[in-house]
Amino acid sequence: MAAVENPLLQDFIFPPYDVIEPNHICPSIETLLIELEKDLDELENTVEPTWPGLVVPLEKIIDRLSVVWGIVNHLNSVKDCPQLRAAIQLVQPKKVGFQLKLRQSKLIYKAFKAIRDSPDWENLSDARKRVVDLKLKEAVLYGVSLEDTSKERFNEIEQELEKLAQQFEENILDATKSFEKVITNKKELEGLPLTTLSITAKTAIDKGYENATAEDGPWIITLDGPVYRSVLQHACNRSLREEIFRAYVTRASDGPLNNTAIIERVLELRLEKAKLLGFKNYAEVSLEMKMATFDKANDLIYKLHKVSWDSAIHDLEELRDYARENGAQEANDLNQWDINFWSERLRESRYDFDEEELRPYFPLPKVMEGLFNLTKKLFEVDIEPADGTAPVWNKDVSFYKVKDSSSAPIAYFYFDPYSRPSEKRGGAWVDLVVGRSGVCSSDSTRPRLPITNMVCNLTPPTRDKPSLMTIREVEAVFHEFGHALQHLLTKQDEGLVSGNQGIEWDAVEIPSLFMENWCYQRETILGIAKHYESGEPLPENTCLRILRARTFRAGTLLLRQLRYASVDLELHSTYIPGGVESIYDVDQEIGKRTHPIPLLPEDRFLCSFSHIFADKYAAGYYSYQWAEVLSADAFSAFEEAGLDNDQSLKEMGRKFRETILALGGGKAPNEVFLEFRGREPTPDAFLRYNGLLHTIAAT
Repeated sequence: MAAVENPLLQDFIFPPYDVIEPNHICPSIETLLIELEKDLDELENTVEPTWPGLVVPLEKIIDRLSVVWGIVNHLNSVKDCPQLRAAIQLVQPKKVGFQLKLRQSKLIYKAFKAIRDSPDWENLSDARKRVVDLKLKEAVLYGVSLEDTSKERFNEIEQELEKLAQQFEENILDATKSFEKVITNKKELEGLPLTTLSITAKTAIDKGYENATAEDGPWIITLDGPVYRSVLQHACNRSLREEIFRAYVTRASDGPLNNTAIIERVLELRLEKAKLLGFKNYAEVSLEMKMATFDKANDLIYKLHKVSWDSAIHDLEELRDYARENGAQEANDLNQWDINFWSERLRESRYDFDEEELRPYFPLPKVMEGLFNLTKKLFEVDIEPADGTAPVWNKDVSFYKVKDSSSAPIAYFYFDPYSRPSEKRGGAWVDLVVGRSGVCSSDSTRPRLPITNMVCNLTPPTRDKPSLMTIREVEAVFHEFGHALQHLLTKQDEGLVSGNQGIEWDAVEIPSLFMENWCYQRETILGIAKHYESGEPLPENTCLRILRARTFRAGTLLLRQLRYASVDLELHSTYIPGGVESIYDVDQEIGKRTHPIPLLPEDRFLCSFSHIFADKYAAGYYSYQWAEVLSADAFSAFEEAGLDNDQSLKEMGRKFRETILALGGGKAPNEVFLEFRGREPTPDAFLRYNGLLHTIAAT
């Protein structure tokens, strides 16, 4: 296929998502790598320890590969198919090989060291100093100091790890898709809301049951997020809840899709890699690029566990009492599949609102409108639809333009909102299409503008209704938009540290968790909650009940996160792959400390824990809690300024934008936080928002 015909190799501002096919991938990546090999050779032959002689050409090489491979990777996440998988499998080793050659270049490393040691070092900007320091550290962690057989083995490990991560993710997607339960008797679905009945009937139609309806069925229950959560929360049929729960926590744990051996191999390779680099374990490698040390991460987990355990025990006793009062046979023997069901019933009783009945007040278009209004209020930017400006990969994808106060465009983003279990992986994420950059701009008078993808798996619309969301789904949209904002509102022109690039990984969740807090402010809720048919606002008293319910079972939910963080750190520090203890033994032992009701012996959640086995959170899942403390403290600054004072909010929003959002990785996150807050962070706001301050007084 000629390069001129390949959309991935053409010059574009917005990727030609609508015409990229799997057969474009191999020729485009192979052609691109040949070109980049030449560019790298030229750089090494002419390299000088100056910004124009080193960083400018290096950034162009890195950017070209990250943009094209980023498009491929994105399509792999949202348009999965066998042909796409096969293409990636073919070219991935070549891509990894080039990245290793680039990161292990001794000539480039020596040039960065020369800049670091030069008398002009102090004259560099903070951002340029960060670029140099990060590139030096990255080179060491990617084996620049290794020689001969050690280097060869390191590179073999990197190749295998990349391949295993891809396989791990594919197995989860395939295992999730493989589960289907056809139900023809509506009594078995008692308690399920109409939204879920509509989704499961639509699935049945897609599977060949042409006459399926929400009212009469048949219905197909899957493990897709919106369906799984709804069954666990609302199905009166306990045996159905148990079946779905067991299927979910054992995904990708048996047969040809079993991820157990992959996990073992990943842990084994990561440990070997760490030792090649001179570290005791992989956690030490990971934490080289974090704010926290190993001891500080563990200390945070310990302290949060201490303040949440008693609260979680109290939560469980309340559930048992409530189930008993309501004549539940399982009251004295509550199991994992009962918790969400009885929690939802207790919340409905205590706070007098039903999350499902509130869905009509949270149609996605109104939620987005309210989110954009809040963004304008805080950060003085306008966000407007720009559908048709850029090609998209699915008809449900929206495209938006971000404009500053002078109406000049400063960024763009795509939004892919709905669940598509047949081709789209679960969860929610934001990834970069292109970052802000002075070097990579086609216009020498201004930087290239950032473009991001924002992807969720929300409840899809039905034939006669838009996507009607739960509070939790609203929270997920705000969370992902926080990630997007760090890219969209960056003012950093050094492309290697713009947006969240170059930010220590335990700080990247600060903007996302910060935005979640706005979901629980009266003005925000009333600004987004409008009935999709009548336009009537959410009643004030219902809004207040939602706010009061914010801390409901917060201790239990925090403990669940601490389980994930603890098992992650332990598997990457003290665990011995191939030893007497299995990965599941580790998880079960930690489960005793984090789950008042023991984990099922056959729980295989680790087999779908893609955050640490197929993403960037290995020995870093604690980052959510670390960043949540910082984000809550940041949000409390807005409370102190006065949430009902528009002028104060605008001033504080400008300060947040100019620091947390604008500086990117161009400044150390602890310095950025200090610049915004004027002091070191404290955990008080985090504990208060989670209703856990009282537990400190009791300990």
